[in-house]
Amino acid sequence: MSQKLDSIFRKVLISVGEDPEREGLLDTPKRAAKAMQYLCHGYQTNLEEVVNGALFASDNDEMVMVKDVELYSLCEHHLLPFIGKAHVAYIPTGKVLGLSKVARIVDMYARRLQIQENLTRQIAEAVQQVTSAAGVAVVIEAKHMCMMMRGVEKQNSVMSTSVMLGAFRESSNTRQEFLQLIGRKS
Repeated sequence: MSQKLDSIFRKVLISVGEDPEREGLLDTPKRAAKAMQYLCHGYQTNLEEVVNGALFASDNDEMVMVKDVELYSLCEHHLLPFIGKAHVAYIPTGKVLGLSKVARIVDMYARRLQIQENLTRQIAEAVQQVTSAAGVAVVIEAKHMCMMMRGVEKQNSVMSTSVMLGAFRESSNTRQEFLQLIGRKS
């Protein structure tokens, strides 16, 4: 796959008017192919591998939250990065998820060509599937290079998306607690 991507990036360089034989660009197709494979490595993993059995019995039934999980993804419309943070919370029903697994779930979906709206839902549904939680909440705040580097060129815009499942959707008090913990007003 890497050689095919190398060839494609070589054609991209030619298409934008560059000379891929120029000294500074000699290895660029290979480096760009390797970078793209890394940036999209979420396709090579699945939820079961990511969680890897890290579910632990617990009688805790209070909110568990991981805040400010940084994420890097590529917009599926322009192949430009969007960069931000995810806040993920769930209410356990007998099992808690290993702490690093929340971040790994975020990474698995972020490292695919994405739109932020779908990424938010995928993370929430994955945490729900794995934990059977009474509720899951995910908020993502991100800056999109497709909006900053091209088009309207708005440097300070931040897109926010949220998905509330179960208790977070049904109970305004639960949702309010989560939003206060992440520093947002409802």
